[in-house]
Amino acid sequence: MVSSRFRSKYDHTIDEKGRLSFPSRFRDVLRQYESDVLIVTPWNNHLRAYPESEWAAIEDKMESEGREQPDDLGRIIRYVQAGIIECALDKQGRILLPPALRCDLGLKKDIVLNGMVHWVEIWDKDVWNDEHKATREHFGEHAKSIRKMGII
Repeated sequence: MVSSRFRSKYDHTIDEKGRLSFPSRFRDVLRQYESDVLIVTPWNNHLRAYPESEWAAIEDKMESEGREQPDDLGRIIRYVQAGIIECALDKQGRILLPPALRCDLGLKKDIVLNGMVHWVEIWDKDVWNDEHKATREHFGEHAKSIRKMGII
């Protein structure tokens, strides 16, 4: 049973070989999934990295419920599925991001890893900073949705 979650933001760099250090706190959470493999997939303007079991549950849901959705959802599923890479952590706790994937998403040297409870987002730092700023500037617009969830 997984008791920890992926939380917080970490700044890292991609080395010249395309390796990215996965934060030790995130490695601790991944160990609770009894795996050292991440399923990494493109997600709009960043990557998402899932433990294998979390991604398997998403695939099952896409397979069962995706057929009932509009045809344009198939395009998104195809985009996400086609871009998947399985990344095993090396002995130093790094994952290898292939050049084509880095290039496609504009991932340069400076990277932000953002814990999202059940997965980790991997952002180019400049793109993350723009996204973070836009979210902060429009935070109040989401207050109604946050209240409906019972958070505030």
